[in-house]
Amino acid sequence: MLLIGIAGGTGSGKTTLAKGLCDQLGTNTAVLIPHDCYYRHLPDIPFKERSHLNYDHPDAFETDLLVTHLRQLRAGQPIELPSYDFTTYLRTAQTTNIQPKQVVIVEGILVLAEASLRDLFDIKVYVDTDADVRVLRRMLRDIAERGRTLDSVCRQYLETVKPMHDAFVEPSKRYADIIIPRGGQNMVALGILSSRINEFLAESETAAQTDPGLG
Repeated sequence: MLLIGIAGGTGSGKTTLAKGLCDQLGTNTAVLIPHDCYYRHLPDIPFKERSHLNYDHPDAFETDLLVTHLRQLRAGQPIELPSYDFTTYLRTAQTTNIQPKQVVIVEGILVLAEASLRDLFDIKVYVDTDADVRVLRRMLRDIAERGRTLDSVCRQYLETVKPMHDAFVEPSKRYADIIIPRGGQNMVALGILSSRINEFLAESETAAQTDPGLG
């Protein structure tokens, strides 16, 4: 199994890149796991307080659970992927059954910032996009998809998103094996990364045929 981590700032295009890779590799070969699904479930905290929590800090994620899930997949065991509702700031009762695949892609702003998670990846990717582009993308997404107001998006960006980006996301770029500008819009980089993954899969298949014990 090949584990790939794709990080980058909010609105950088990492999700587009991750989905593009999955599309090129095919659903029989690759599966995508968003780090966002692992936001902590905090039902005991009132909604008003939950809405003002810092969701861009590493502590906002139950990363230990994600690490456990990735180890299970690598061991050939299925997992139940949590589902998170960004309008209520809570996990839902629904989960998605994820079966082990040859390629598992994990994407999120902080997937390279956590050593326990980062150390699992065979390929580490950082998507580097200009801040003004990222801010506009985030604004459009949060208003259209997450029911936020313009005022709340701007306040959250200034109070937590930008400070956490500077403190945790941007510094994690040093751990990347590959830095891709413009995210999913960079078709050349997407093609190169996809080709390298296919080469790895072909090499693994050849090795398994040569030595069945490696399969």
